Amino acid sequence: MTASSSLDSQSVSLSQKDQEFIDGLIAKHKDQPGMLLSILEEIQDSQPHRYLPMGVLDYLAAKVGLPPAQVYSVATFYSLFNLKPQGEHTICICRGTACHTRGSRNLLERLKLQLGLKEEEEEGSADKLSATTPDRRFTLRTVACFGQCALAPVVEVDHTILGHVNERTLEREVRALSKGKRA
Repeated sequence: MTASSSLDSQSVSLSQKDQEFIDGLIAKHKDQPGMLLSILEEIQDSQPHRYLPMGVLDYLAAKVGLPPAQVYSVATFYSLFNLKPQGEHTICICRGTACHTRGSRNLLERLKLQLGLKEEEEEGSADKLSATTPDRRFTLRTVACFGQCALAPVVEVDHTILGHVNERTLEREVRALSKGKRA
């Protein structure tokens, strides 16, 4: 299949507005180092649920003349990219050694209970987990390390690093987010 026939078959799934947006990003970043990363980041930021739909990846690949597998491999290699819709709020729990020895596993298990996440909603293992609540209010993720070991256990809530987190603190943060305000 040629790039143009692939493009024709994929363009049906994207709105004209989405196509024009992506085309504009390609023009904006043309011939720049890291072009693909910059474009993927801007596309994800423009999505209501901060993710990269497959149709968008296919369209982008065809427009920049790359195999879809190459664009997909970039999107899956970097942890900042999401291939599934994310929640309104994101909570990341560090699973590094310092955080693990100071109770991050307990934080993770407690938070899964508090959010009502079930095993079938989780992707990955405790060391690399990503799960979004059915109402899309929260996405719970784990990361290998934030590099903030002196603050262990570390949790990131909506891109804000919290150190020395205990179950009560985390529960309070989530309750505040549920009510529309931060603790």
